[in-house]
Amino acid sequence: MKKSIPLLLIVLLSGHLAFSQTQYQVLVERPGEKSLIGILSREVIEKDTSFKWWVENLKGYTPNAEAVAGLKKNADSIQLLVFLGTWCDDSHFVIPKFFALTDAAGFSGNRITLIGVDRQKKTWSHLTEALNIINVPTIIVMQNGKEAGRVVEYGKSGLFDKDLGEILTLLSRKANFSPVQ
Repeated sequence: MKKSIPLLLIVLLSGHLAFSQTQYQVLVERPGEKSLIGILSREVIEKDTSFKWWVENLKGYTPNAEAVAGLKKNADSIQLLVFLGTWCDDSHFVIPKFFALTDAAGFSGNRITLIGVDRQKKTWSHLTEALNIINVPTIIVMQNGKEAGRVVEYGKSGLFDKDLGEILTLLSRKANFSPVQ
């Protein structure tokens, strides 16, 4: 199963990039609440009037400088897999800021795959189980088809963008490291 995960991710990401369209399902898991599961786009969430939290949670946010620099430096070598729940308060807080961060870095939306999960943290094709998604949001940094790091909810520091910046800085250091021979 572990060997099939990189292949599954490559297929998922390639399909997302090739078709550049969303493939999702709308669920009503609780009265008056809309959940989107599957492959989403930022635009679907931004333009849906049910998700007023998007604009509200951008107020006063300044992207972390280390994360912006890391995204710029690694722009051509990473993909970001982002799992969220449109019903989840943590996702409401983090995801709009995540996109403000990627915008500040000029990071291509084609390198981001946004995946909606239901309240049981499930989505199509058992992807959450295969990638051990326990909480949302989860931002996974992929490099060369392998997971390079992840930020779960607010991260270990309590600041998702700080933790993302640390992962990206570490990737940059590894890329610049050449063993002495």
